[in-house]
Amino acid sequence: MSKSENLYNAARELIPGGVNSPVRAFTGVGGTPLFIERADGAYLYDVDGKAYIDYVGSWGPMVLGHNHPAIRNAVIEAAERGLSFGAPTEMEVKMAALVTELVPTMDMVRMVNSGTEATMSAIRLARGFTGRDKIIKFEGCYHGHADCLLVKAGSGALTLGQPNSPGVPADFAKHTLTCTYNDLSSVRAAFEQYPQDIACIIVEPVAGNMNCIP
Repeated sequence: MSKSENLYNAARELIPGGVNSPVRAFTGVGGTPLFIERADGAYLYDVDGKAYIDYVGSWGPMVLGHNHPAIRNAVIEAAERGLSFGAPTEMEVKMAALVTELVPTMDMVRMVNSGTEATMSAIRLARGFTGRDKIIKFEGCYHGHADCLLVKAGSGALTLGQPNSPGVPADFAKHTLTCTYNDLSSVRAAFEQYPQDIACIIVEPVAGNMNCIP
């Protein structure tokens, strides 16, 4: 038995499902989750000493690769000033200015701790702006651990959302419509049935949980 398998078995006794994020469970691709020991450049190295080309990039932030010297030094420099303040800092203002400069369509920035919080905030903004409650997501796409996103709406867009994750109230799920990925007809059908009720569409341009599907 590999070290990853041993660690996974141990983790399942201590962590629900053995992982701290559903996507790490490997249910979409099969097999035992790889337990990573270190990373450098474009490569990940697991606890069994195997090397892998990293096509995931920690789900986004590692666009410059792992352990880039300039980034590592900047992190060390920031850590020397303190790890967390629970208060505003000059650096977050500078970062917001840089992001809005690099993304011309973005006027303002709200920084959050996770992708789940980002999608929750975006959906809340869309609902507040439109005054509508329903959202469209796509089967197999993962947008975080929010109740309204842990929903599968059956085989088509014309059924109200039904919770398929224990703990998600039906009253939350009913506002989520799940369309078929890469099927515009299912999206059109949803808008035809609920023309005045849909606040937004949320979609992964390249799906991850159900394998990498563009």
